[in-house]
Amino acid sequence: MSYTSPSEPQFPGKIGRTVSESQPHWPDGRAPKGAPNVVMIVLDDTGFAHLGCYGSTIETPNIDRLASEGLRYTGFHTTALCSSSRACLLTGRNHHAVGIRAVSNMDTGYPNMRGAITPAAATVAEVLRDNGFATFAAGKWHLAPMAEATAAGPFRNWPLQKGFDRFYGFLQGETDQFHPELTSDNHFIDQPRTPEEGYHVSEDLVDQSIAWVRDQTSLAPERPFFLYLAFGAMHAPHQAPQAYLDKYRGRFDQGWDVAREAWFARQKAMGVIPADTALAPRNPGVEAWDSLSDKQQRFAARLQEAFAGMLDHTDAQIGRLAAYLEEIGLFEDTLFLLVSDNGASQEGGPLGVLDEMKYFNMMAEDLDAAVERLDDIGGPNSHCNIPWGWAQAGNTPLKWYKQNTHGGGVRDPLIVRWPKGVKGAGETRTQFCHAVDIAPTILEAVGLAPPTEVAGVRQIPMHGASLAASFIDPAAPVARSVQYFEMGGHRGLWKDGWKAVTHHTSGAPLDQDDWELYHLDQDFSETNNLAAAEPERLKALVAEWWSQAEQNGVLPIDDRGAFELFRASRRPGMPTSRRRFIYRPPISHIVSDACPPVFRGWKMTVDLEHGAACDGALISRGSLNSGYVLYIQDGRPVFDHNAFHDHAVVRGDRRIGPGRHQVEVLVTRQPDGSGAVQMSVDGAVVGTGVIPRMLIMISSLGMDFGRSPRPVSPDYAPPFIYPGAIHSVVFDLPPVPPELARTADQAEVVAAMSRQ
Repeated sequence: MSYTSPSEPQFPGKIGRTVSESQPHWPDGRAPKGAPNVVMIVLDDTGFAHLGCYGSTIETPNIDRLASEGLRYTGFHTTALCSSSRACLLTGRNHHAVGIRAVSNMDTGYPNMRGAITPAAATVAEVLRDNGFATFAAGKWHLAPMAEATAAGPFRNWPLQKGFDRFYGFLQGETDQFHPELTSDNHFIDQPRTPEEGYHVSEDLVDQSIAWVRDQTSLAPERPFFLYLAFGAMHAPHQAPQAYLDKYRGRFDQGWDVAREAWFARQKAMGVIPADTALAPRNPGVEAWDSLSDKQQRFAARLQEAFAGMLDHTDAQIGRLAAYLEEIGLFEDTLFLLVSDNGASQEGGPLGVLDEMKYFNMMAEDLDAAVERLDDIGGPNSHCNIPWGWAQAGNTPLKWYKQNTHGGGVRDPLIVRWPKGVKGAGETRTQFCHAVDIAPTILEAVGLAPPTEVAGVRQIPMHGASLAASFIDPAAPVARSVQYFEMGGHRGLWKDGWKAVTHHTSGAPLDQDDWELYHLDQDFSETNNLAAAEPERLKALVAEWWSQAEQNGVLPIDDRGAFELFRASRRPGMPTSRRRFIYRPPISHIVSDACPPVFRGWKMTVDLEHGAACDGALISRGSLNSGYVLYIQDGRPVFDHNAFHDHAVVRGDRRIGPGRHQVEVLVTRQPDGSGAVQMSVDGAVVGTGVIPRMLIMISSLGMDFGRSPRPVSPDYAPPFIYPGAIHSVVFDLPPVPPELARTADQAEVVAAMSRQ
């Protein structure tokens, strides 16, 4: 007689009364025989032309080596934004269909924008892990709703719950490269070294990746691995070790017009673009370099130097990883894929920014002050981003940028290296392909079919198709004939070599958008608009766009990017949806999206047990580039509001004696946008001051209690741990006054857009 098991009702062996009457069975958890290791490297905000092997003069020898020993694709496309592209890369499905229309900071209340990937679209990591692979994720995640990215979770959308055995990196869309917000697996950690000791997060990410691979290959060498390595580069802030910044001094003094022409010529000579490609005209708002003032040129050139230094430094880290795999004999049988998630960023504005948060606070850059701080650019004391002119140069020969559905936003580098699976090392592939094609390509390469069910959840069929045929045959036909694009109302459709596309203005009626038509197979840079010549073809493509939109969950189209898209922080139950916040330290680091929104003013009260010689930070938010900190120094309370190195400091007029005390800071927003500061100890006022301008967004970095792991004030050295006891920290927020209701929406937009 046979019996069943509650834990395995479909047990394929036999269960009898005794072992002698039974037949054991072990599931085969091994990966397919001969499956290669897989490394997917994702760069951020890297344009079509930024890599040396795609035409630029920025030095990327290690990436260029991958291309020379593999394949360089020139028809690869993304979604124009980071979270959405990463959702496509990891799931093989279109971003609207899986719930990430734009960035994970958003939840608009519709299925296409939940800020997280639906369980009905398992990541390739989940599939590989279920089939015997070790799975590692290092670097940027940005695929969980940021309001969930706290020590309280929920953790269901964190990397370990999305198929990865290990995670080391940051959950936000950006981080300071010298003072990052680090997460290891499911908890926040401090960085292992200081910048003064040589720390940079890109190096740390590769250190961790190598350590994982070392453990894996030492302890279970029969088990292949999947490494998803998503650098913070090249997203702002552009920061690199000083030697890399020095290397590019003066290299871009001739300006973006000269560089773009040079990179364009290199692309033609290298065969990256067809010989008859036209160079797109300057985007609106991009001035001729020679028309800029001397200060504008010096500032813009230095910003581009920082970008180049950071990319060069990132390339060196990729080289370290490749060298380690060579050392242990795994380089030849590892499938390397290197991509960018969208085109070069437009968030630096027409002239660039010394501190990106200033741009997102709608503050004009003070050029005179910026030029005085040129030597800070690229280092810990800056949070910079390049101007539009340099961004378009990075997108050569294309027009527009990240966020747009023209080529500059969606046409990006893809490099594939796999000696055992690729023929034609150093060749170029021109087939149209998209981020949704990467996951099915990986599965075919390792010998797996997309599952119909994962963890008991019926799966959405993959929208992408494998590119494996093109690994062998440069003329392999495109495996599918249509791909739509949509981002913030910008729309596009590629079909059978043609592309219809429109640049949308937020708030304008969709039916009034001016659709353009390009024969993409013959017009690489989208410069010959055939809309007037072929109106019927354009009409058919626009109709097809609407059909694809319906099929892929694009509707409703949401172009509210200016004010209301980031309402998740006010959704009931979210950590910022209340007006009173009570913290009981010690607690883990709080990411910026979960911090109290203080643009309208706030009161913070610290209940502490003070001792003698008890200096240290009580509350620290942000970094040396922007933030606020309440600390005790020489026994006196000090409050410092740092608005991009403009410090409004209030120092207590008396020392705090031993014992239990309440230290309070009240910031009252004034009609002119300034803030009146009153600091009290046990109810007695000990200092007052004025914040000249209240910031909509304090910083992209979050908050800590009892320490300041990232310096906010130059008057102390991190971590500046407070040796006394903090019983509680309470934030009280006033209601949003009617005149700031619009700004309240802007605050959410600004906060999240800065981390795209």
